[in-house]
Amino acid sequence: MNSRQIIANAVIVALGGFIFGLDAALISGTVKFITMEFGLSDLEIGAVVSAPGFGVLFALLVTGQICNAFGRRTTLLIISFLYLFSAVFSVIAFSFETLVAARFIGGLAFTSLSVAAMYIGEVAPPQWRGKLVSMIQINIVVGLSAAYFANYGIVQLSKSDLTWVHAIALDTATWRWMLAVEILPAIMWFILLFKIPRSPRWLVMQGRDDEALLVMQSMMPMELARKELANVRLNLQKDGGASASVKESFKILFSSRVRTAALVGVTIAIVQQITGINAIMFYAPTVFEQVGIGSDAAFLQAAIVGTISVFFTVLAILLIDKLGRRPLIVWGLAWAAISLFACYLGFSSATYEVNEQALLQLKGFSELSALNQLEGVVYQSDIAFKHALQDTVGIEVAKQFEGEILQASTTMNGILVLVGISSFIAAFHFSIGPVMWVLFSEIFPTRVRGVAIPAFALIASIVSYLVQQFFPWQLSNMGAADIFLFYTVCGVVGFIVLFKLMPETKNKSIEEIEAFFASKQLAKGL
Repeated sequence: MNSRQIIANAVIVALGGFIFGLDAALISGTVKFITMEFGLSDLEIGAVVSAPGFGVLFALLVTGQICNAFGRRTTLLIISFLYLFSAVFSVIAFSFETLVAARFIGGLAFTSLSVAAMYIGEVAPPQWRGKLVSMIQINIVVGLSAAYFANYGIVQLSKSDLTWVHAIALDTATWRWMLAVEILPAIMWFILLFKIPRSPRWLVMQGRDDEALLVMQSMMPMELARKELANVRLNLQKDGGASASVKESFKILFSSRVRTAALVGVTIAIVQQITGINAIMFYAPTVFEQVGIGSDAAFLQAAIVGTISVFFTVLAILLIDKLGRRPLIVWGLAWAAISLFACYLGFSSATYEVNEQALLQLKGFSELSALNQLEGVVYQSDIAFKHALQDTVGIEVAKQFEGEILQASTTMNGILVLVGISSFIAAFHFSIGPVMWVLFSEIFPTRVRGVAIPAFALIASIVSYLVQQFFPWQLSNMGAADIFLFYTVCGVVGFIVLFKLMPETKNKSIEEIEAFFASKQLAKGL
């Protein structure tokens, strides 16, 4: 194997995950700034943050057809351009509506994850596929981590008295500089994508066998390349030749040969998102403010979470081809559910009181002088406390100083919650985070992959969009405790289903995995 060529192609393609991570997490630091600048409600905040999640729903409807018609590489080039256009448009957005539109366009590019998994799965040898596809996830978490550190650094600089900070409006246009961080990496990815070859399996589906053989020869010895080409041809002939149409693809997915694979795919697509990962990652500073650690500490804690994400994703990549996909998914999901339950326990036992000490901490903010009306009243839930704050100082002021007020007034087991959130992040990035994309790249037949992978990514994206859109509203109307209890229950249900259904796929070729699922259905029939 030409390991250098294979790894180089995978690294370039997986950079789409890095851009995704940046795009997804940079917005987390802007929430308070754009809320103040545009006067946003909870649902409007949700609309800004979740706009990419809404955009990707539309993109995924046509991604399969574009991948099959123009190829995986061309599709990735289109996606990279959309990221770049969206980043520039977001920076210059002059209203709530234009910011939503800019981020919606960026969401059209979020299909980079499914297309990258498809491409790497098609060019990687079976024994390397787990590690190489998992590189998408490590790029995501490196992008997330980079965004959190960038946001933290920009916030700290914006408070300084340095001349150049004022000169470039870092103190007055803080959120715009946060979103501008994405521009340079997006340009670099667009340029690098011209260096990768087309997918050999896609070339075979187009009847371009000679080109496919040349690509395979660049990655493996001649004899092995010819054998691989023959296997791909044979399996395509069994499935009917060229890539299937959308209608044919869904018919195949619901057939007995592929039904179990489809059920595993839809389950993990839902579970990966409904356990709340994007609520925590996309609203990280907001989530940590609820613990009462203050705004600055919340930004720092978000950066720490990014570091945890990177470490456990790297660990998952090192172990995925040794331990296998099933143990990482099943037991990692159990670990995630236990961690979420710890967060529920921490928030459910919290109390909130504006006492004399709290008033002393907040006396520097003239806008909060009316808080003395609440002195001595103990609230057992964050919902009741926030409603009382809004009635006393007004909705806008309550939102503006929410972090400072919670820091001064909250009594809770903050360590339990912080450990629970950090543990959940670790569990997610050790299991269902990276392994979902590995499974998507493995369990679907070559002929339907162009439609199947984006279709199941669409399911994950719909759930992700709903989680992001309604999280601010849930935080104001359900409270943190009930939100984490809901995530816990979803994790437990997912654990039970996947424990029963999910097979082991490590060290098997795409064709061998297809044969395995078909044989399981045949055995059932017999």
